[in-house]
Amino acid sequence: MFPLEIETLARLLVDEARERRLRVTTAESCTGGLVSAAITAISGSSDVLERSFVTYSNRAKSEMLDVPGDMIADYGAVSEPVARMMAEGAVNNSNAHIAVSITGVAGPTGGTTLKPVGLVHFATFRTNHSVIHRVERFGDLGRDEIRMEAVKVALEMLRDRLT
Repeated sequence: MFPLEIETLARLLVDEARERRLRVTTAESCTGGLVSAAITAISGSSDVLERSFVTYSNRAKSEMLDVPGDMIADYGAVSEPVARMMAEGAVNNSNAHIAVSITGVAGPTGGTTLKPVGLVHFATFRTNHSVIHRVERFGDLGRDEIRMEAVKVALEMLRDRLT
C-alpha cells in the first residue's frame, strides 16, 4: 500500500518503540491520517500506536488538541506555534509518550506568498522533554508527493524521539 521506504520507516518505528515500551500518537492535518495509516500497516502496531488525531479543521485542532483559537488566528494553522501545540496536545489528550504533529499546505490550492504550497511544519513532543520543531519546504511537487514526503519526515522524527 505504501512505498517501501515508508513501510521500512514504519516497521523500524514499531520495532524500536516496542523495545523501549513507548507508545506514540499522531496529530495530523495535511496528511489526513497517512502517518497513522503507515504505522497501522505494520502487524503488531497496536503495541505502539495509542491513538491518532486527524485535525483538519481549525476547530478540531482547538477541540481535540487544545490549540488556542487565538493562536490559530494570530499565526495561522500552518505555523510553528500551532505545530508545537498540536504535538503537546496529542500527548496530553492520550496515553502516549511521544507525538508527532503535521500541519502544512499540500496544494494545489491554498498557498500564499508567505505560506506556499509545499510548506509543512512538524513537531514532536515527548513526555518530560521539550518540543522539537522542523519546517520543510518541499515545493510544489504535487499534493500526493508532498503528503508522502511529510509522512517520511514524521516517521523519522518519531524514531528520533525514541532515544
